[in-house]
Amino acid sequence: MCMDSSEECEPEWLDAEDPLFILYTSGSTGKPKGVLHTVAGYLLYTSMTFKYVFDHHHDDVYWCTADIGWITGHSYITYGPLANGATSVLFEGIPVHPHVGRFWEIIEKYKVTKFYTAPTAIRLLMKYGREPLQKYDLSSLRILGTVGEPINPEAWQWYYKVVGQSRCPIVDTFWQTETGGHVLTPLPAATPLKPGSATFPFFGVEPTILNEHGEELEGEAEGYLVFRRPWPGIMRTVFRNHERFENTYFKKFPGFYVTGDGCRRDKDGYYWITGRIDDMLNVSGHLMSTAEVEAALTEHGAVAEAAVVSRPHKVKGECLYCFVTLKDSREFSHTLVDELKRLVREKIGPIATPDFIQNAPALPKTRSGKIMRRILRQIARNDKDLGDLSTLADPKVVEVLFSQRCEAAA
Repeated sequence: MCMDSSEECEPEWLDAEDPLFILYTSGSTGKPKGVLHTVAGYLLYTSMTFKYVFDHHHDDVYWCTADIGWITGHSYITYGPLANGATSVLFEGIPVHPHVGRFWEIIEKYKVTKFYTAPTAIRLLMKYGREPLQKYDLSSLRILGTVGEPINPEAWQWYYKVVGQSRCPIVDTFWQTETGGHVLTPLPAATPLKPGSATFPFFGVEPTILNEHGEELEGEAEGYLVFRRPWPGIMRTVFRNHERFENTYFKKFPGFYVTGDGCRRDKDGYYWITGRIDDMLNVSGHLMSTAEVEAALTEHGAVAEAAVVSRPHKVKGECLYCFVTLKDSREFSHTLVDELKRLVREKIGPIATPDFIQNAPALPKTRSGKIMRRILRQIARNDKDLGDLSTLADPKVVEVLFSQRCEAAA
């Protein structure tokens, strides 16, 4: 049959706004959203951002360490590089197997010039110091990139000085599944860098910062990061739920695309992402909602109520600290903790496995019954400066929770 087949495969010609793919991402309600991108706009935007953000040249060897199944892999392993005819390294595995120099070994072997990875991977490799890098020749590197979450200045400096040998610009890129490609990013050798800042908008992108009332803030400011106008790579809808698309991204501040992220603009006009404004967690560069994890925990027959907050983690950025209130006659035990971790892992995935699960005879609530997550975050961090507790229904609950903190989290 192959002998009778044509050597040419005619492409299927599509309209510019035909659907290209649907990529599911978790929403703040915990229900997955089918983010729909279209043929022409997405391809144009990934092609253009790849070319300029990574300063692509024909002799480059480019390597993005992301999973192809996430948006980073779609945009900056598949579409962007292929549209530019780039030579790319494809990698399946983890940075520390079969040894902690795995990344550096691959860079030397293939003479990688442009390297794009997550702050989580950088923090993980920082633990092993400079020694693993010194075995390898990294002189081929010309540009380093980060993606998935804001990079802390300490990791930025290590990446710049140790990996890039103080000669490779770092492109700290901010974008989302929904944006299709980079929306805030430095341009290498053109943008003066500040460790931890995503710097300025990409061509044609118009960010602004709003306060809670939807008023635009000028100059130095901190508030909601939004965008004034669309760009080619922006998602077109939530698959089979356009109303949810409008409610999620445009309802809070009509006329603006709402990212859901907090942002600070400094006196020089640089943008700094401060984190999710709603109850989202960023674990190893993957955003997930606390509601989603709480829903999984409460599916266990022993759990009456659950509350999940973030706790800083040296490697993952943030980790999950869970408070569970058990049903009457149920006992808290190591076996139960293992069952709950397994349940979350099965329902959501390995990335959502909680680091800490604490017994909570009761949760701190307002008199109207709302869980005071601010207090739970402080308990998770062992921060006893609780501030105003005037709306707390039962202050004794807080004392009990502090006394029962997970020992491993102390």
